[in-house]
Amino acid sequence: MTTADYLAELARRDAELSVIRAENARQAKLIESLTEQLVALTERIAELIAAVERKKGKPPIPKPVAPATLTEAERKAFENRPRPPEKPLEPKKPKQRAKPTGRKPLPKHLPEEVHHLRPTACDHCGEAALDQVDEVTEEKLHVVKEHQRRRVVTRVTCRCRKCGERTTPASLPAPFPRSKITGEWLAWLMHQKFSLLVPLDRVRRDLKERGIAMAMSTLVSYVERAADLLAAIDGYHWKQLLAGRWMATDATGLKVLVKGLPEAHNGYLEQFHNHEAVVFQYAATKHGEGIESKLAGFRGTLTADAEHRLNGVYGEHVLEAGCNAHARRRFRDAEATQPALALEGGKFIGAMYGVEEDARKEGLTGKALLARRRERAGPIAKEFDEWRAATLPGLLPSEPLAQAIRYYDRHREALLRFLEDPEVPLDNSATERRFQHVAKLRLNMLFAGSTEGAHRACVLLGVSATCRTMGVNFEQYLAWAFERLGTHRERFGLPVSELTPAAFKLTLGG
Repeated sequence: MTTADYLAELARRDAELSVIRAENARQAKLIESLTEQLVALTERIAELIAAVERKKGKPPIPKPVAPATLTEAERKAFENRPRPPEKPLEPKKPKQRAKPTGRKPLPKHLPEEVHHLRPTACDHCGEAALDQVDEVTEEKLHVVKEHQRRRVVTRVTCRCRKCGERTTPASLPAPFPRSKITGEWLAWLMHQKFSLLVPLDRVRRDLKERGIAMAMSTLVSYVERAADLLAAIDGYHWKQLLAGRWMATDATGLKVLVKGLPEAHNGYLEQFHNHEAVVFQYAATKHGEGIESKLAGFRGTLTADAEHRLNGVYGEHVLEAGCNAHARRRFRDAEATQPALALEGGKFIGAMYGVEEDARKEGLTGKALLARRRERAGPIAKEFDEWRAATLPGLLPSEPLAQAIRYYDRHREALLRFLEDPEVPLDNSATERRFQHVAKLRLNMLFAGSTEGAHRACVLLGVSATCRTMGVNFEQYLAWAFERLGTHRERFGLPVSELTPAAFKLTLGG
């Protein structure tokens, strides 16, 4: 072998050695990366085991450990992250006095049906002359099934002796001309349908058992009449909402029978409310154009869930307020994979709820409530920002906790809107609670018979919900309103503003 050949072979071997060294370096880095992933997965497994143990009732939760993949700066930020405030201990409630046992007296406000029984003769010998020695009075709950009544009104026509003209007095108030029912009866029917959520076929069956035959179409027409009478009240509430500084909204499904379609159409029931009025509106679709047109005249803050269809609503005149209940739920769901850290994050939101609960117990409103929120909830929100920034780098992007943190970061301004306006609540839970009533009604009736029926149901649902918000008895209000909205409307001459549940409450001294 010549010197040239030797040098060439040596160069070739050096090149092969360089390739092997590069491969070894790559393999070493891969091993290091796999080791870090193994450590991270081991930590996740430990946390999952802890989550399972906690569900079994075992209390210990592992202390969060900074993942090995963090840089030194990120590790220090993680270790120095703000700790959530501890939930204050509930003050010990004073020991309540023992409740009296035994039978309680019946309520005194119930109408009495009095019977006085006295023997007419001795049970043993038949003697009629008896002297009273003692008497026993007992009370029992009683019901009169035939509570349906007939109202018979006789109107006497008289002739004037002087002018000779005939005069007939006006009849009693009725919900509409030539009505076969009174305003009180119509109020009772609407109470059965939209307050007690009794389907009309069951109402009809109950009436039939009492000897009152009534066609289903007649009952449906009465619902239509009631909705038409209350449409002006519902419209007044809608104007109140648009003129206010704050309202909340949400939507739920409602099946509607549409002529020409082979099956029920999946429409939507939208709810809008503030602290006084509630309005339901039917929408055929959930497209954003519909709600944008409805809220075009609104100037204020809108509390709603983070939905794409509402993006066009927010802008110069409408501010977005988010729902912290949804964010809190995301952190609770993340406890399945990150029990310790997710619990930490949820405590920050829980502490803000605690501030709100204390303010509610003290009856704070307006400026006093806003000052309390900024004083106590504001610092918690700031520490929560620092906690999220320190925690997110150590999480895998697909982890539920990382998704919960990113959700809060994206909607932070809307979720903390309650720190700027005392009218804005922390969440949209009040809207969702009202939908529980709608869900039960929807279960009973399955669908609305037509689009017009859906709109009329919205009117009655809105007035019913407003009565509950105002603390007003729905049936009593309807009887009062139908008297003033029906055949005697011109005689009363009241504007719509004096026919609302709020106006009725004032007549009760509330």
